Amino acid sequence: MTTNAAIDRRIIAATTGGLPLTPAPFAEVAGWLGLTEAVVIDRMAAMQAAGVIRRVAIAPNHYALGLVANGMSVWDVDDARAVDLGEQVGALDFVSHCYLRPRAKGWSYNLFAMVHGHSRDEVEGLRARIAVLLGPTCRASDILYSTRILKKTGLRLTEGGQ
Repeated sequence: MTTNAAIDRRIIAATTGGLPLTPAPFAEVAGWLGLTEAVVIDRMAAMQAAGVIRRVAIAPNHYALGLVANGMSVWDVDDARAVDLGEQVGALDFVSHCYLRPRAKGWSYNLFAMVHGHSRDEVEGLRARIAVLLGPTCRASDILYSTRILKKTGLRLTEGGQ
């Protein structure tokens, strides 16, 4: 009898390169694995609920879309307001991802928001909008621009567990 854990590992191994770009991607994965589409969908939902997988999402190549100015804006915001402010920043349509991180020695920033634009001037304008939203709760900020794509993949597992 196959356990859910074994099925989950097979699904993860089969999808680490992404879901197939077809009208029924979960059905196609199910076909690869000899499962039903319902089992694949149910197991992926269970893994997401358990925190095994964080999300199923598209990872676009921003450069191919013409968004060649990509900046991770970093913000030193009041810790008491960081969660609320992070949610507001993350909800902005021009922020692709936003998260909180603990402060590190020599690094005072705790809020991070990725902004993409067609030029650095455009990204700086979007960064200014974030600064207005954060207002006086923000003590300092900076932006770190990407110079190339280093990684566009998630965890890679094989069916053997490596």
